[in-house]
Amino acid sequence: MKHTVLLWYILSYIIFIVLAFTVLLAFAQQSLYSMLVRQEAQKLYRESALIASDYAAEYTSSTLSLEDFQSQMSAVSTYLSADIWVVDREGRILFESSDESIGQSAAEGEYAMVADFDATDFGNQYYMVGNFYGSFSSDMLTVFSPVTSNYRVANYVLVHKSVSTITSDSVNGLTNTVFYTVALVVLCSLLTFILFFFGIYLPLRKISRTANAYAKGDFSQRVKVRSTAEIGHIAGTMNYMADELMTLEDDQRKFISNVSHDFRSPLTSIKGYVEAMLDGTIPPEGQEKYLNIILFETERLNKLTQSLIDLNRFGSHGMMLDVSDFDINSIIKTTILTFEGTCEKKHLTFDLVLTGQELFVTGDMSKIQQVLYNLIDNATKFSNNDSAIKIETSIKNEKVLISVKDSGIGIPADSIKKIWDRFYKTDLSRGKDKRGSGLGLAIVKEIVQAHGEHINVISTEGAGTEFIFTLPLAQREVQ
Repeated sequence: MKHTVLLWYILSYIIFIVLAFTVLLAFAQQSLYSMLVRQEAQKLYRESALIASDYAAEYTSSTLSLEDFQSQMSAVSTYLSADIWVVDREGRILFESSDESIGQSAAEGEYAMVADFDATDFGNQYYMVGNFYGSFSSDMLTVFSPVTSNYRVANYVLVHKSVSTITSDSVNGLTNTVFYTVALVVLCSLLTFILFFFGIYLPLRKISRTANAYAKGDFSQRVKVRSTAEIGHIAGTMNYMADELMTLEDDQRKFISNVSHDFRSPLTSIKGYVEAMLDGTIPPEGQEKYLNIILFETERLNKLTQSLIDLNRFGSHGMMLDVSDFDINSIIKTTILTFEGTCEKKHLTFDLVLTGQELFVTGDMSKIQQVLYNLIDNATKFSNNDSAIKIETSIKNEKVLISVKDSGIGIPADSIKKIWDRFYKTDLSRGKDKRGSGLGLAIVKEIVQAHGEHINVISTEGAGTEFIFTLPLAQREVQ
């Protein structure tokens, strides 16, 4: 990210200030100009209407002398700072307050003309802004009022005032208004920029630097952002992700170490015995014993490899379940038959406490049988000689609870949460589990969770262990 966001924001800030100043100035000028012209037009219209109804009407009807009219209009013109004209309907200038010669010319029958004069050009307004048909070199505000005689419009009173004189007095006020307005806008936007810099940009830079560290494999960095908004949520998520990645990386190292150890030990034994038979260290008559050891180690490797394949399939691609209804009691009875040889050697017995003759559950029968096999296999390995393994089924809240309980060495309290980890073995179990790979319980948990169910363990060191998992009761049992 570097400084791209900051530069972009500064550029946007400058553009915003320039546009704000330009727009505000243009808007203020236009609004003030229109307001001043309208106000002045109203003022002048009142004066022109008064002139038209009193003085101009008397002048037109010749009841007021030119000299008196000229004197009165000069005073009014000075007061209004404007020129006063009287024109007829054809545009002849009958009187102009700023030029006494027009009155003399009018007396002699000579009139100045306003080219193309047309009173209808005013439309429904009483004023117009412009050079008044080319009569002036600059813009003028022109207000007109008709002079009536015998209920007819005889002439018009026109009052001309320079637009520049109307707006010049307000220039300083306009400039000050725009300046203070823009200054306030700049101050507000500067405050917004400061809030953005400390509230968004700096946290984003911290997140960016930390993300770059994560990309390089350094998961020790943490994003220190104090915020409860979205950025704080992102920072917290990244910190949580780093913790998970560090845990995953540690698990991967342990996994590789455990796999290497569990593969190296049998391979070393196989290699050693094969080399001893080849070089004659082990005579032919003694080879059968060591060939059986090699076969034992080969089976151990095969079992380990199959367990890894199962875990990889379950974890990476999910577990495809062939769901059906089956009798869990029957599966239990079938599974314990496979441990007949082990039970005879250790004088173990099975205590079956099964609910009903048949108890149907819903699940993948082959995978549930694998769960039972692994749990019973663990029970036989860690049970003391001349003991019993209790297997029980019960129903609770439309769930079937399956329990496998032994009276063996038990699991230490500090190892209860770790037994589900791949390759984990407690120190107490290492001497009794020569064939185990430490993957059995990990597979059990994967299968049970794939069914959307739960498995728990209750164990007391030196007293035994009980595993309990649930399965949904088949609908046929509910009906």
